Amino acid sequence: MSESTGTDAKQLDQEGDVAADYLEGLLDICDLDGDIDIEVDGSRARVSIVEVEKGELSHLIGDDGEVLQSLQELTRLAAARETGERSRLMLDIAGYRGKQKVVLEEAAKTACAEAERTSAPVRMAPMNPYERKVVHDIVGTLGLASESEGDEPNRRVVIRVS
Repeated sequence: MSESTGTDAKQLDQEGDVAADYLEGLLDICDLDGDIDIEVDGSRARVSIVEVEKGELSHLIGDDGEVLQSLQELTRLAAARETGERSRLMLDIAGYRGKQKVVLEEAAKTACAEAERTSAPVRMAPMNPYERKVVHDIVGTLGLASESEGDEPNRRVVIRVS
């Protein structure tokens, strides 16, 4: 990944600020407490809502992160409206993405072991784009091949021995 230029970093900072304002407004409307953290990681702004009271934000995550994914898309739209540029920001709520990444990495390792053991393709459960990227990255580091197949929302990763 290339280094961000000063202009890119400035745009990502602006994107993060817009996203934080949007999310603060959402928290106010929902009468929820949460701290907003913003960081720029490479070519992407990362915005996190950190819980003040444990479990209070769980309904903003939803089953399997569905609400979180929708809030991320809405936040991206708000940022794009203000900046005039397409947003790729990542939203996390109460550390969900970090926990989910660990679970996905373990599932990918298990699926890779199965593919190596059987020499047959292993099809994983349907995942959103972020989850598929996590799995593709792990599969690549383990020296196997992967591809996505199917259509949203049933798009999945297939792992093969290379």
